[in-house]
Amino acid sequence: MNADVRKILVLGASGLIGCFITRDLRTRGFPVVGVARKLPASHNNSALDLELPLISMDAAAMTRLIGDHRVDVVVNCLGVLQDGPGSDTAAVHRDFVTRLLQAIRESRRAIRLVHISIPGTMETDQTAFSTTKREGERLIAESGVAYTILRPGFVVALAAYGGSAMVRSLAAYPLDLPAVEQATPFQPIAMEDIAATIAWLAARDPTEANGVTWDLMQEEPVTLGGVVDQFRRALGTREWPRIAMPAFLLDIGARLGDLANLFGWMPPMRTTAIAELRRGVSGNPAGWISATGITPKTIAEMAGERPATIQDKWFARLFPIKALVIASLVLFWVVSGFIALVISYDAAADILRSRNFPPALVGPITVGTSLMDMSIGALIAFRRTSAFGLIAGIIASLGYMVGAAILTPDLWIEPLGALVKTGPAIVLMLVALLTLDNR
Repeated sequence: MNADVRKILVLGASGLIGCFITRDLRTRGFPVVGVARKLPASHNNSALDLELPLISMDAAAMTRLIGDHRVDVVVNCLGVLQDGPGSDTAAVHRDFVTRLLQAIRESRRAIRLVHISIPGTMETDQTAFSTTKREGERLIAESGVAYTILRPGFVVALAAYGGSAMVRSLAAYPLDLPAVEQATPFQPIAMEDIAATIAWLAARDPTEANGVTWDLMQEEPVTLGGVVDQFRRALGTREWPRIAMPAFLLDIGARLGDLANLFGWMPPMRTTAIAELRRGVSGNPAGWISATGITPKTIAEMAGERPATIQDKWFARLFPIKALVIASLVLFWVVSGFIALVISYDAAADILRSRNFPPALVGPITVGTSLMDMSIGALIAFRRTSAFGLIAGIIASLGYMVGAAILTPDLWIEPLGALVKTGPAIVLMLVALLTLDNR
C-alpha cells in the first residue's frame, strides 16, 4: 500500500512526538487522524483532528474509531512521566494499551501498531514510569497484533518540552551538572529520524518489520555532559566559566517538582526524571539502521543545525525562572492576605478607620480583602486555575490602585511605597500569564 491509501491514526497528537509526526506524515501524503484529549489552540486543526478522552475510552469506542476511519496504522505516542493529579502511569502505559490491543483485534483489520516506548531493559527499570512502559511492551509482544516497538533516545526537536527544555536551560546558565550525572550515557535522536521511521513503516505491509523492537538513537556514544555542551555551542555559552552544582541540589529540585506536581503542574525536574536521567539513555540502533537505511543525525548536527535565535535564548533562560515567578506570586498573595487577616489585623483595620470609613464596614472590608488575596494565591497555585487566578490578581491590584487613589491618596506617598510596588507586581503577573503555556 502507498501513502495515498494508507490511513494512520496517531494517539497523543498534541504531544512533542505526536504533534510533529502528525504534521510530518501529512506532508508526506499520508492521511492522518490525530487524536488527543486536548489540542492546543495553535494546532492547525483539520477535520481529521479529534479531541477525545482517550484514557477513559473503552475498547468498543476505540474499535469504532478505528473502523469509522478505516485505519491501517496506529501510532501510540501516549505517555506520562509520573503519577499525580490527572496522571496515572499504569492507566496510560498498561491499561490503555490493553484496551487498544483489544480494539485492534476486534476491528478485524490488518493493522500495524507502532508503539513509542523508552530505551533500557527490565533489569534497570526502577520507576513506575519505566516498569509500566515495559509492561505495555510485554502486552504488545504477546498480543498477536502486528507491531513495531520504537525506543527513541533523548528526543531533540525544534520545539522544547520536558527534559529537552531542561537540558537547553542548563546550557543557558553558567552551571554544570555533578560529575556523575555529566558522565551518564545519553544518546539522542532527532525528531525527524523518528518521523522518517514511522513513515517507512507506514508505507509497508504489516508483515514487514513485524514483531521487532528498535532503539532509535545516534550510533556514537555520547554523555549527558556532551549533549549539554552541544547546546552551549548553539547558544553561545560554551566558553562561560561554570559552577558545578552539588548532587543534593538535584534531589531538592526533584522533591520541589513532586510538590508542584500535586498542584497539577508537570515540571521536568521530578524524582522520576532524575532517576531516569541517572540511569542514562543508551541502546543499540544497529537493527533499526540496517532495516530502514536511515542514517541518524548526531547531536552536533541536531543542536548545530541552525544558530540559536533570540527566541531560543529567551526560552532557555526563562524556562526555569517561570517556576520561581509562579511560586513567588503564590507566596505574595497568600502571605500578604494572611498577615492582614491574622498577624496585623488591627493595623490593617486602622488604615480604614483613620480615613473615616464607617465602623460597620471596617471589619468586613479588612476580612474580605484578606480572604480575597489568599484565594487569588490559591488559584494561582493550581495549574488548572492558575490563569484565572492571575487575571483575578491583575484586576484586584488595579482595583486597589484605583480605590486608593480615590479614597486614600496619601498611601501613594507613604515611606515604604506599598502601592507603588503594586505596578511591578502586575507586570510580573502578566509575565506569568503570557508564559503559562507548556507547549
